[in-house]
Amino acid sequence: MRFLPTDEQSDFARTLRSLLGSAQVPAAVRAWADGEYGPGLALRSRLAGTGLFALAAPEAYEGAGLLPLELSLGFVELGRAGVPGPVVESAAVSVLLSQLGDESLAKRFLPGLVAGEAWATLTLPGESGGGPYALDADAATYCFTVSGAAELWPAAAGGTLRSTDPARRLSRPAPAGGEPLAAGPAVAQAARAAGLWARLLTAAQCLGVAEALLERTVGYVKQRTQFGVPIGSFQAVKHRLADTLVALEFARPLVWAAALSLAPGDVAAAKLRCGEAAYRAALTALQLHGAVGYTEELDLSLWLRKARPLRDAWGTPSECRAEVLRSLTPGRRGG
Repeated sequence: MRFLPTDEQSDFARTLRSLLGSAQVPAAVRAWADGEYGPGLALRSRLAGTGLFALAAPEAYEGAGLLPLELSLGFVELGRAGVPGPVVESAAVSVLLSQLGDESLAKRFLPGLVAGEAWATLTLPGESGGGPYALDADAATYCFTVSGAAELWPAAAGGTLRSTDPARRLSRPAPAGGEPLAAGPAVAQAARAAGLWARLLTAAQCLGVAEALLERTVGYVKQRTQFGVPIGSFQAVKHRLADTLVALEFARPLVWAAALSLAPGDVAAAKLRCGEAAYRAALTALQLHGAVGYTEELDLSLWLRKARPLRDAWGTPSECRAEVLRSLTPGRRGG
C-alpha cells in the first residue's frame, strides 16, 4: 500500500506553497491582528482561485465535492504560511450546509464561500464545538451558532477578546433573534460532521505550523555561532531538533489516515499528535533562538503564538484523548 499523496495532490500542495510564499503573508497577519482586513481578504481571493475552498462543498453548489484529504493537504500549507482568518470555520460551515439537506440554505451561502467572497465563523455545542468563542466574527460575513437544542442560528458577535495569538480575534456570539435557520436531528448530524472536519483541518494547520517552526529553527542554528562554530553543530541542539522532527513525522500519517476514514477516533488522534508536535516545535524554536525569539519584530513570533491556541482549538488534548479512548473501548462510561 502506497500511503502517500498522489502526484496530483502533491502538485496542488506545491501550488499553494508557491502562491503563499510570494504573498507577503506575515504582513497580512500583522494587519489582521490590528483589525485591518484588506490584505487578508485579498489573500483569501487568491486562495479561492486555486480551488481550495471548493473542496468543502458539493458540485451542485459550485464546489468540487467534499474532499477531506485534498483539503487537509491545503490546510497544512495554510498553517505553514500562517494564513490569518477563519479558514477552518468557513470550511466547517460549508460542510454543515452541505450535510444539512436544506437546498435553499446551501444555495444562499455556499457559492460565496466557495468563490472566496465571504468568510464564515461557527460555534457548536459540546466538546467538538471548539469552545464558546467564535473566531474572527467581526471579519466574517456570516456568523452561525448551533444550540444544544440542535437549532442553527445566525449569530451576532460580541466584543472582541484577547487571545495568545493576536491574529485570532475571539468573541462570544449570541443568536441574532427571530427564527432559527434550521432545527432538528438533521442539524445535530450536520453539526457533528462540521465539528469533525474542523478538528481534522485544525490538525492539518498544526502540522503546517510545526513544519514552519522547525524549518526556521534549523536555518537559524546553522547561522548563529558560539565558540566560533554554528550552534547547530552541538550535539544537544541536534538532539532537540531530532526529537521535534520525529514528533512531526509521527503526526503526519495520522492526518492522512484521519482524512481517509473521518472516524472520530482517528481524527482525535491526528489532532492530539499534531497539536503536541506544533507545541513541541514552538518550545524548541523559542529555546534555540534565545532572547531574539521573544521579539515581535521577528516573523518567528507569528508561528510561536499560533502553536498553543491551535493545539487547543476544536478539541483540547484531554478531549482528544477521551475521544480516542471511546473509539478503542466501545460502551465504556467514564473511569
